[in-house]
Amino acid sequence: MPASAMPRKRSIGVIADTHGLLRAEAVAALRGCDLIIHAGDVGSPDVLAALRGLAPLIAVRGNVDKGAWATQLPQSELVDIDDCYLYVLHILEELDLDPSAAGFRAVITGHTHRAKIETRQGVLYFNPGSAGPRRFDLPVTVGRLELADGRLSGKIIDLAT
Repeated sequence: MPASAMPRKRSIGVIADTHGLLRAEAVAALRGCDLIIHAGDVGSPDVLAALRGLAPLIAVRGNVDKGAWATQLPQSELVDIDDCYLYVLHILEELDLDPSAAGFRAVITGHTHRAKIETRQGVLYFNPGSAGPRRFDLPVTVGRLELADGRLSGKIIDLAT
């Protein structure tokens, strides 16, 4: 099979709720991704600059993102990766559309600081948890989505800090 006909595997790093802290462990976990998505509560433009140094970046604004730098971030974003449509917003409860009817394969959120992977009506709901300052007794995590042969799957990576 020629190289051009080989199925393409894509790796999407997903991070949220950094609150201005980009840990070295998070950087290591996201290294090698084809794309990185930050699902809000970035906390600092320095976090975005560092992530852009790893891969192309898509980021949305979270409820703590304030100031001129944050106004440049959209509230939500549509991501098209090889005709696989992902919808990104910070707070799931602010979702104002039917992702299944809209043709989205995944909805990516943050805000709760709790990692979660759930499929509803054929749509993957993916929250990578929080990669920033530890809150309560929750683990510090990021996520990865893999797109291969038209299938989308996700996993949570515990940074064990």
